[in-house]
Amino acid sequence: MTDRLYSVEQVAELLGLHVRTVRGYVREGKLPAARIGKQYRITHDDLEAFTGLTVTTPAPATRHHAESSCIVEIDDIDRATVDRITTLLTASAGTRGPGEQRMRVETSYDPNRHRLKVILLGTLSDSARLLDYLDGILSS
Repeated sequence: MTDRLYSVEQVAELLGLHVRTVRGYVREGKLPAARIGKQYRITHDDLEAFTGLTVTTPAPATRHHAESSCIVEIDDIDRATVDRITTLLTASAGTRGPGEQRMRVETSYDPNRHRLKVILLGTLSDSARLLDYLDGILSS
């Protein structure tokens, strides 16, 4: 016996049914459920008895999240190239789709020492992409 309880929404997803259909089964008494507060909960055993099948819940997908922080210092650089780099990196970092994590780019230029410092914070792939753009500008 398992103590697993399912919501109506979870049962609907597991069985490929509409939520209203599952609620109807519960209200008609076809699918036993306990009312907790304003919601129904269905036990694992009752769900298996209702379907006549062994119900297995899919294992949650493990998704690893990795971020990078990168500091690049560039010596002997002129102001025009600094402006190109800053514009390209900030524009590239700002283009995100809905729900995507935004890349953070910070730049600091010391005109006395002709040194640019670029700080990148974001996902590994975004950081690699921006570093590739930076390499392209510096190589040209």
